[in-house]
Amino acid sequence: MNEQKKKEIRAGVLQGALIAAAVVALGAPVLWWTRGEAPQSPAASPTRAAQQTPRVADFGAAAAPLDVRQVAGWAVATGDHGSAAFAVIDKRRTHLYVFDQQGRLRGDTPVLLGYAPGDHTVPGIGQRPIEQVRPEERTTPAGRFDTRWGRNLLDEDVIWVDYDAAVSMHRVRTTDQRERRLERLASPGSEDNRISYGCINVPVAFFDSVAWPTLGGRPAVVYVLPEVQSLEQVFPQAAAWGAASRTARAAVTLT
Repeated sequence: MNEQKKKEIRAGVLQGALIAAAVVALGAPVLWWTRGEAPQSPAASPTRAAQQTPRVADFGAAAAPLDVRQVAGWAVATGDHGSAAFAVIDKRRTHLYVFDQQGRLRGDTPVLLGYAPGDHTVPGIGQRPIEQVRPEERTTPAGRFDTRWGRNLLDEDVIWVDYDAAVSMHRVRTTDQRERRLERLASPGSEDNRISYGCINVPVAFFDSVAWPTLGGRPAVVYVLPEVQSLEQVFPQAAAWGAASRTARAAVTLT
């Protein structure tokens, strides 16, 4: 056996081992990170083959940071969102991404979030009058939330993210002109997008054309990324999925 053939065999063994490690870490079916298609049984039907095709989050041409792609990719690849549409909220960059049931990005937009940094809510805060909520308690909680939809006391359409904590996604409110909420949304950075009591304020046009048609009126899931804790602390499975996926892709590149 010549030296070139030995190298090819060693590379193949390495690639197989890394892909197997990724599968074990994920506890999910094999994601075929090879340049060709997954091997199929001669008796496999077209329907069976289609079911074996791994699902991926489709961002289209949109740019998104790594942690957003990890959580969305994990949700779609593992089916964590079930058959529901879902959204990912990037608190650090005050940005919202909305996906349909198939994991295709329907749109993204800047949003306004809770005034205070933090990944938890104060127990019982949803039962307090809003004027009794102190500035340091005005947080948007991180985590995975099964949403509700309906109307609030102001008769507005809302998507309840954390119903018990009274945290919802709704159209941006401009009742207090001193808060300059529209100007904050239009500014290029995210430093001034922290102003709410914890709710997610969405631009009116985006709420009406994307958020409500996709997430309202039906069960949905919202993933709120952390800003104080790490992704591994709040979404350990998504972080492991992302690491295993990168390892598998790197193995293909090396060969």
